[in-house]
Amino acid sequence: MKYLSLLFAFILAVQLTLAQSISTEIKDHIKARVDKGHNASVALAYINGDEVAYFNYGKTTLPDGKSVDENSVYEIGSISKVFTCILLADEVLKGNLSLDDPVSKYLPKDVNIPQRDGKVITLKDLATHTSGLPRMPENFNPVDPSNPFADYTIKQLYAFISSYELPRAIGSQYEYSNLGMGLLGHVLELHTGKSYEDLVIERIAKPLDMTSTALVLTDAMIARLAKGHNEQLEEVSNWDIITLAGAGGIRSTTRDMVKFIKANRSNEDSVLHKAMRLSHAIAYKKGDSEFQLGLGWHYASNNKVVWHNGGTGGYRAFAGFINDGDKGVVVLTNSTASVDEVGLKVLDNSIELELPKKKEFPDIIEVSEDILDTYVGVYELAPEFKITITKEGKQLVLQATKQPKFKVFPSAKNEFFLKVVEASITFNSNTTGKVLSMTLNQGGQNLLATKVE
Repeated sequence: MKYLSLLFAFILAVQLTLAQSISTEIKDHIKARVDKGHNASVALAYINGDEVAYFNYGKTTLPDGKSVDENSVYEIGSISKVFTCILLADEVLKGNLSLDDPVSKYLPKDVNIPQRDGKVITLKDLATHTSGLPRMPENFNPVDPSNPFADYTIKQLYAFISSYELPRAIGSQYEYSNLGMGLLGHVLELHTGKSYEDLVIERIAKPLDMTSTALVLTDAMIARLAKGHNEQLEEVSNWDIITLAGAGGIRSTTRDMVKFIKANRSNEDSVLHKAMRLSHAIAYKKGDSEFQLGLGWHYASNNKVVWHNGGTGGYRAFAGFINDGDKGVVVLTNSTASVDEVGLKVLDNSIELELPKKKEFPDIIEVSEDILDTYVGVYELAPEFKITITKEGKQLVLQATKQPKFKVFPSAKNEFFLKVVEASITFNSNTTGKVLSMTLNQGGQNLLATKVE
């Protein structure tokens, strides 16, 4: 019993030492973020060599969810992109693909990948965001804005890229592209004959014993899910990213992501570890500037820090490590206030920590349903651009042409504001109370839209 007590005391001392490796400044900052309503929770993992320290604060859902821990499940959003690029690197090292292969080689013959100046888009161009493809496809028009990627189809993807004209030379400029990385994930699916999720689990998650990393939430993951929250800390839907899964569809935990970051820092000779190292190699550099990329990975702090962040409708995430060093970090939150600077602070102490700035909104007043009904209709800003106002229960909803629906909130009887962007609308009536038009105020401009329906 005496020896067991000594062993327990030793283990406890080690755990306390690891916990203390996360600075008081960072822990206090995380507590302030949660206590002051910026984040619903923050889950932090700090890696220093073989040692790992966790710090978790906040709830899985507000106001009365469970306390989060290292096994709580979050959406990691665009950190999925580095998984996609590691899968690409894996295929390259196996001799099955080349970074210089044209994307068109792996797509159906009737899909016309855009070209420019006689140059074609390659797999490397997709992996470095230099393809010339935009951030998002212009035919992205979700039926459900709360889960916007769920109904975007492969047919829509093919239709957009087949009709798109590149605005500049391929490989000439970095432009972050969810579309491009989603297309790369789709190419890997076609090339291997396996789903993106199967590739992630089979080639990365299983070898690293990442048992809570997947795209589709299992029952066990749902039981530990930290629900997403918007800026007002209202619970929002999870995002199901299917066609563009390679751009941001993965869910994970800090415990699993520690294994992922540790593997990226390992010198082991397995194919997976070699693929990870290939993904770190500089694949794009902007002229003489310090801006440079690996395959998916970004560099910061004079290229000492290798990192990627992520965000979905109710989550933000950051993961990174010191280039040629032993330190790494994972920061996950189930709300939309960025945690990038928290992760960067762990790796680079020169970073200054500041609480996020919260948007301030006017007070919401009550407007009768009879009056709300008069605002329902279609308002024309231009022949090809209209704003449709509908009513869902007692809530007015705005939808512009080819854009998602957004709630609008009354600050006066005829004045409403949006929370998702800095914009407001004013409904204009004649002396009899008939609504004739709507004024959209955004970016310092007042744009008149006539009511046409």
